[in-house]
Amino acid sequence: MQRRELLAATALGLGAAASRGGAAQEAKTLAERLGHARGDRLLMVHADDVGMCHSVNAATIKAMTEGVASSASVMVPCPWFPEIAAWSREHPEADLGLHLTLTSEWRLYRWRPVTPVDQVKGLVDGEGFLWRSVEDVKKHATAKEVETEIRAQIRRARQFGMKPTHVDSHMGTLFSRADFFEAYVRVAKDEGILPMLMEATPEILAEAKELGLDYAGLAKRLRAEGFVLLDRLSTGLKGGTLEERSRAFREFVKGLGPGVTELIVHLAGDDEEIRHVTGNWAARYHELRLVTDPETRAFLKAEGVKLVGYRELAALWAK
Repeated sequence: MQRRELLAATALGLGAAASRGGAAQEAKTLAERLGHARGDRLLMVHADDVGMCHSVNAATIKAMTEGVASSASVMVPCPWFPEIAAWSREHPEADLGLHLTLTSEWRLYRWRPVTPVDQVKGLVDGEGFLWRSVEDVKKHATAKEVETEIRAQIRRARQFGMKPTHVDSHMGTLFSRADFFEAYVRVAKDEGILPMLMEATPEILAEAKELGLDYAGLAKRLRAEGFVLLDRLSTGLKGGTLEERSRAFREFVKGLGPGVTELIVHLAGDDEEIRHVTGNWAARYHELRLVTDPETRAFLKAEGVKLVGYRELAALWAK
């Protein structure tokens, strides 16, 4: 997640087009609006990159059925998307959204856009795959191409029987330019799918101030339009070993404030497939072990932390 780019994009893009209408939000906190007490600490353990390969699919399914992963998002253009789509049809209760994908970052394991290439030429590299880096997408793609592709990904997910609870952005690409972000919010609103958006936390306000942006005002405008904003977002845990990541997780949980916090995890098994796809497979496997460890659930319970997912936020947005 590229938070600075999100701040810039939202302030420069959506802020200028924000509606002046809409009823003012109640003074209730997000936790209270979800039916919890004001001081409750609510955690969303969110698995990214589902559909990327079989190893990630199997790990995420295990984490959602046996562990504490409470939501996940799916990459539609990837080769193993049909597998997770089939599982979602068989398990409609699963809190699965779409990880809108405009990059294909791995060295040898690649994917193409869902849209025919001749309609989104700026999204593909010289080999015909999606660009590896966010910077290349920013440099070569138009907002129209981006909007065309993310609409196609949503359409394809629904054709496969998925009912996504939310949308977010792989590698933060949709937060990297103001016009990309406008397309992201517009498409989510048109399709009736909750987009991942963030509240104006002190950390974000401090970063926004450095950029000369009034993010507090922007967040107010987003709420006025009826969007549901996360109280906090953590893009991942640190640590090279399972023990280090477990310790980081416990420190993270102990430091949670009231409200809804999303923690992003990336999961995979320990197998030949993931080892050939990415060099960071071990970190993904450590996180799988962490989120499926019974002691992790027991620790959350002991800390009084409640798990939530995007389904609850989407239901609130639908009201």
